[in-house]
Amino acid sequence: MAQKPSIPKGTRDFGPAEMARRNYIFDTIRSVFRLYGFRQIETPAMEQMSSLMGKYGEEGDKLLFRIQNSGEKAAEAPEKGLRYDLTVPFARYVVQHREELQFPFRRYQIQPVWRADRPQKGRYREFYQCDVDIIGTDSLLSELELVQIVREVYSRFGIRVSLHINNRKVLAGIAEVIGEPDKITDITVAIDKMEKIGADKVNEELLERGLSREAVDKLQPILRLTGTNMQKLDAIAALLAGSETGTKGVEELREVFRLCDGHTQQDNSFRIELDLTLARGLNYYTGAIFEVKALDAAMGSITGGGRYDNLTGIFGLPGVSGVGISFGADRIYDVLCDLNLFPAATGDSTQLLFVTFGQAELQYALAWADRLRSKGVNTEVYPEPAKMKKQMGYADANRIPYVAVVGENEMQTQTVMLKDMQTGEQHPVTLQQLEQAFS
Repeated sequence: MAQKPSIPKGTRDFGPAEMARRNYIFDTIRSVFRLYGFRQIETPAMEQMSSLMGKYGEEGDKLLFRIQNSGEKAAEAPEKGLRYDLTVPFARYVVQHREELQFPFRRYQIQPVWRADRPQKGRYREFYQCDVDIIGTDSLLSELELVQIVREVYSRFGIRVSLHINNRKVLAGIAEVIGEPDKITDITVAIDKMEKIGADKVNEELLERGLSREAVDKLQPILRLTGTNMQKLDAIAALLAGSETGTKGVEELREVFRLCDGHTQQDNSFRIELDLTLARGLNYYTGAIFEVKALDAAMGSITGGGRYDNLTGIFGLPGVSGVGISFGADRIYDVLCDLNLFPAATGDSTQLLFVTFGQAELQYALAWADRLRSKGVNTEVYPEPAKMKKQMGYADANRIPYVAVVGENEMQTQTVMLKDMQTGEQHPVTLQQLEQAFS
């Protein structure tokens, strides 16, 4: 008995309807990236494992997909893996192609990534990321542009979001003032789970990771700060006064908030929050860190990113700072579905179907379809003069909004009978009138 066909857990097939919606997501995000002057690149699905390991923190490294046999002689083949994100491959790309690039370099990239994660709602093993990065400048104007891009993208989707911001220098400063400067990675990995597991579990994990009870106690008032963004900044500035690194992080956050207040409108559909529990567990972040959550859907982060000062250094080009964010297309898809925000029709949809009664009518319809396609109208011709019920059923099943019926009378009068499939209304139109209807 033949085995029932299936796909690996954590992956999905996408039919025409789903792909139309996914392309709507990609096209919307791509258009905003281009609006801000970013240019597209692509990198291979696989990278050398030496490029990937050690960049994502201890938990991220566990989720790397290794490629067991790459078709090369085992003794000669360096170990390879599927890319975990698009940022590390981008850093490798920048170093490898640095002589061809003009800095600051602004790139976007829309490709799949793979993680050996446990599949669950909103979490897949294969998923698309839509990344935008600026590399080769320390200017905090770059952070402002990323905030503006987030606002513009989600405004176009109609998704209300909250953008959370923190700074890894602030987190490093916190580690210093609680007396555990060498535990910064342990602290960030633990507190990044605050929303998922709660404060008590985070404190337990901090103790398990070797922090003293005194240090964990000192951390509590910092993690529970309340008030406006500026009130929290003032409070954390006072707490971190003894840390040069932490103070620098506070100053960077003040400037980012100042720029955002002057150039990004906040309202009930978009708000920016200082979140001192935001850590993002990736080791390469050194400055601002971002995370975006939908306000009206039960979903985790749908966009995230941050500033990295020396990611290129691990590939031999030190001292090049970059900042970027990544839109999770698959989670955005789920949010748009949950909130019923997809448009009724997308650019991938057939706009008009020709149905016919005979071979002569079919030839007549083909000529009209050629003309309409030349005008950019998405047009189909039912490939045979089958029973009208079958042809109309095809239009209904594929949600084609308009049908052009061709019979002997239409051929004699050089018209078609145009039917609105939603209202059922129909009337004869000439080719010129049909072109104008879809212009």
